[in-house]
Amino acid sequence: MGDQTETKQLNNKNHRITSIIAAYNEEKTIGPIIDVLKSVPIIEQIVVVSDGSTDRTVDIARSRNVEVVDLISNVGKGGALYRGLEYIRTDVVLLLDADLVGLEESHVLSLVHPVTEREADVTIGVFEEGRFATDFAQKIAPLLSGQRAIRTDVIQNISDLEVSRYGVEVAMNRYIRKNGVTMKLVKLPGLTHVMKEEKMGLMKGLRHRVKMYWEILKNSYGGGG
Repeated sequence: MGDQTETKQLNNKNHRITSIIAAYNEEKTIGPIIDVLKSVPIIEQIVVVSDGSTDRTVDIARSRNVEVVDLISNVGKGGALYRGLEYIRTDVVLLLDADLVGLEESHVLSLVHPVTEREADVTIGVFEEGRFATDFAQKIAPLLSGQRAIRTDVIQNISDLEVSRYGVEVAMNRYIRKNGVTMKLVKLPGLTHVMKEEKMGLMKGLRHRVKMYWEILKNSYGGGG
């Protein structure tokens, strides 16, 4: 693993990446994610967009000296990412969920390498060997993963990103399919995330999950792109 990571860093040494993290009440996980990103030399810019968080997400992000966009109200993941795009200054963007557990430098490099080396316009990261529940979910629907690296000019052309809410990955996938954008799946061993039922409690988490799936379905049958 060490040799592979070193080689990828060498190949990427002339590239710089912006990472955008849309976060809603992720005070327990946002700090470690930022710490990993700051340890990766090719990550030039980190933008955390707090989507109306009411916990310490904003304070924790600011304490790590990254750019923070503090939205007053919750606009959904798509709207938060859209706001983050206004601040980027690189030609490749790394999108990460704010509830990741086990993120390592090797995961970051695996996502960005195919894009910086022009092997693909976008990569989509798929959990494996993390936890059964999250691994299984991504085996069923890998294209709904939020871990992605993408060319800036590609994501900026996705017309319905701002209004996609939790259907943001569907909106991206639709644009990829309609416009001949090249895509590559990347395995992310040992990576997982905190499930909504764990963060919010069983009933509230289930309600939030149902709402998320509804927004995904709406975007699946919507237009745009």
